[in-house]
Amino acid sequence: MGLRGASLGPLRARPFRLLFFGRTLSGIGDAIVPVAMTLAVIHLGNATDLGIVLGVGEASRVIFLVVGGVWSDRLPRQLVMMTMDVLRAIVQGFVAYAFFTHQVHVWQLATASAIFGFASAFFNPASTGLIPSIVPTEYLQEANALLGLSRGLLEVGGPAIASAIVVSLGYGVVFAVDAASFVASFACLAAMRLPAAVELVAGRSMLREAREGVGEILARRWMVAGVACDLVTNFSLAVLFVLGPAVVIHHFGSSGNLDWGFVASAGAVGGVAGSAVAVRFKPARPLLVTYVLAFAIPLQILAFVRPLPLAALLAGAVLLGVALTVGNAFWATMEQQYVPGEALARVDSLLWLGSLVVFPVGLAAAGPIAGAIGKGATLVMAAAMATAAVAGALSVRDVRRLPRRDPASAVEAEGRALPLPEQV
Repeated sequence: MGLRGASLGPLRARPFRLLFFGRTLSGIGDAIVPVAMTLAVIHLGNATDLGIVLGVGEASRVIFLVVGGVWSDRLPRQLVMMTMDVLRAIVQGFVAYAFFTHQVHVWQLATASAIFGFASAFFNPASTGLIPSIVPTEYLQEANALLGLSRGLLEVGGPAIASAIVVSLGYGVVFAVDAASFVASFACLAAMRLPAAVELVAGRSMLREAREGVGEILARRWMVAGVACDLVTNFSLAVLFVLGPAVVIHHFGSSGNLDWGFVASAGAVGGVAGSAVAVRFKPARPLLVTYVLAFAIPLQILAFVRPLPLAALLAGAVLLGVALTVGNAFWATMEQQYVPGEALARVDSLLWLGSLVVFPVGLAAAGPIAGAIGKGATLVMAAAMATAAVAGALSVRDVRRLPRRDPASAVEAEGRALPLPEQV
């Protein structure tokens, strides 16, 4: 089957095409805002202020993830996503106005960051839960990969574009563009004609529904193994993100800042390449491939212990980007195929919570640990932890053997038929 027939199959479904274009348009703003936000906070305050602004956003997202997942299973997911787009458009519009009128303060940016974290905690689980209802089962992996590909392409050029806009037009334009991108995403979501609405759930406590989501995870050994592995590998990756720049700058001297920028860009390129691979590559045992590729994590960490030549670090960053992106696409597909649709958003939010909660811990702990035992020893420890975690996941039989479901088996197993989305 050719590229148009296989890889772009999900785009033939009108609801997914609208979702894809909406996510891509909103991703334009998402790709340029982080750099503009960083530069703005540093200009208005200092590094401590930047840590607060970024930290409150991550904290808000983690705090509200489970709540967002529960409500994304209770309410029509399209409605949840549209509401969050409106909220984010309003917030960014106010921030843009503050910049245009020269009345912006750090506390306003911190508030906007917190609201964004809140909105992401609702939007992302709702989006994950919506995809299986608008994409036929055989196209789930391609759908997840296409969304990752569009996001990755924007992330490659986003920082440079953001810097150029800030220098030539000012901060306000960046946030105004982001606000407009959420309006465009809202319009795309509003134009969807979905097969059926999700029924409201009444008379049930949020805690009970969260426990049901935990039960769905505990009932699947491959999910338990995946969460356990993510907890450890995300800690290790946090160590790499903190110590990697310091090692490169110290080792390569005057060119270190530029060299680390090349490494970061290589990772983004790897993410794009990984999404392109995931569009076409459909192994029979996706999780087996996911965790074999995950050995790229400790390998890249070890490359910084006694820094390899820059070319090797760049190649490792590309490989790591490919591994993470392919793994994320495969995991999302298996999650969507094996978790009942009515619980999918809750399960996804809980899985993200398990992945995200340890990352800021690793960011905070990397420096003190390195100060106590040295950068090299800390990196070796992180690599050893990641190796053990990935090997532990692969030791679980379900991780190695869980098969991709074909459409017939998925419908039979879940007891629900996926309506064919409208074709154009």
